[in-house]
Amino acid sequence: MIRLAHIVATYAAKLLAQHGHHLLPSQQAALTAFQTCRSQMSPRMQLACDDCQTPSYLPHSCGHRHCPHCQAHESQRWIDQQLHKSIPANYFMLTFTVPAQLRTLAWQHQRVMYDLITRCAWETVNTFSQNDNKLRGSAGAVTVLHTHNRRLDYHPHVHLVMPAVAFNPKQRRMRHKHGNYLFNHKALAKVFRAKLLAGIRQAGLTLPNDYPTDWVVDCKAVGTGQHALIYLGRYLYRGVIQEKDILSDRHGQVTFRYRNSQTKQMETRTLSGVAFLRLILQHILPKGYRRARNFGYLHPNSKLLTQLQLTHLRRRNNPPPAQPRPAIRCPCCGGVMKIVRTRIKATPLAANPSMSEHRPDGAGWEIMR
Repeated sequence: MIRLAHIVATYAAKLLAQHGHHLLPSQQAALTAFQTCRSQMSPRMQLACDDCQTPSYLPHSCGHRHCPHCQAHESQRWIDQQLHKSIPANYFMLTFTVPAQLRTLAWQHQRVMYDLITRCAWETVNTFSQNDNKLRGSAGAVTVLHTHNRRLDYHPHVHLVMPAVAFNPKQRRMRHKHGNYLFNHKALAKVFRAKLLAGIRQAGLTLPNDYPTDWVVDCKAVGTGQHALIYLGRYLYRGVIQEKDILSDRHGQVTFRYRNSQTKQMETRTLSGVAFLRLILQHILPKGYRRARNFGYLHPNSKLLTQLQLTHLRRRNNPPPAQPRPAIRCPCCGGVMKIVRTRIKATPLAANPSMSEHRPDGAGWEIMR
């Protein structure tokens, strides 16, 4: 496995020399965070073992939400929160895709376009839920914005996971829709297209002249929704590529692997080191923008959450318990270590080459003894 920090350290200077004037501040900050994450240059925390009193030092992670080396616990915590609010119903995952002709506009106005894509997708399914003969009420959904396809090309789209359940606040009634069919995907695409184009015009942005008439929306049943939420949550805080998928870095060329969405087979792609870093950095979200959002009765401030909690008790649909943060084990005796001090500045003494690798969460922690 090749760490992303190694790729950054090797090609960052060349990238800045060639394309530094095009990089956004958020991209430059991400580049710095990737390079220093859990390295000898990062601050350290001091740990102590209660059993053998062995002191150890652990480098801090950068904490950047796009770093593939960090945020494993944050991803799991988000998954636990969503599963805790799940209700006993059939779940569906809908994918709203922006056509290729609008991707340049989305890249030039990321904050506005990402917000429009997410909100228009939610408004579309909520409108269909209110007009559906079996639901006739407000929907609830979890949306996650993705800006890439499996090849890591720029491809903004929104995944929306929703139960086939609607609430009517006036009648104080909950309605279920059974079966593996929710809404017609072609009708969803037409309404989504109309809402997004109207939102773009209202925002004062100029539309291209050649955008298509037919758009793509996918709608498929996902059972209880747990697997769909886990799938989205695993990649929510850990960047667009896992470090285990970076296969090689030779002669200025970086090779990574991905799964082809059509054939379901693993394929590889080779780019220059600078092109690979540009590919990663183009998916850095604007500062403060939230990739995942909850809408409708699944929103944290929704008054209907109390009814959802009663539904849990009534049907005994107990969600799985939250998973605790993995313990840090002592490299000598295996006991649980406690954090004594944090944010200790790195010193030349800390750059001791004798370091033992330790992985409490599978993310490659390094303990310096």
